[in-house]
Amino acid sequence: MLVFWDLTLTLLHLFVIGFNLTGWVWRRTRRLHRWVVGATAASWLVLGMRYGWGYCFLTDWQWQVKQRLGETGLPASFIKYFADKVTGQDFAPGLVDAITAGVFAVLVLLTIAIRR
Repeated sequence: MLVFWDLTLTLLHLFVIGFNLTGWVWRRTRRLHRWVVGATAASWLVLGMRYGWGYCFLTDWQWQVKQRLGETGLPASFIKYFADKVTGQDFAPGLVDAITAGVFAVLVLLTIAIRR
């Protein structure tokens, strides 16, 4: 059952990341996109005040599952984890965080600029 939850959380992570990146493109998804971007920002910033800046509750849940599966040495970021897994590289966490924050800032500006 833990493998099922790990896969489910990976797919949910990838969906949220993909939707944050592209949901603004289609007029019909822009309202939902604003909510998802807002939820992402709230997790990173509001919950981040308590748990550390950039905190993602999905990552927290998934890391709990992965730890029960025996995985150790998990980075703070799902994006770093996934990029490392897919490419076989070991990206610098600061670089991944900076790129993630920069892309997200651009998405927030796009979301504000494109209201309808």
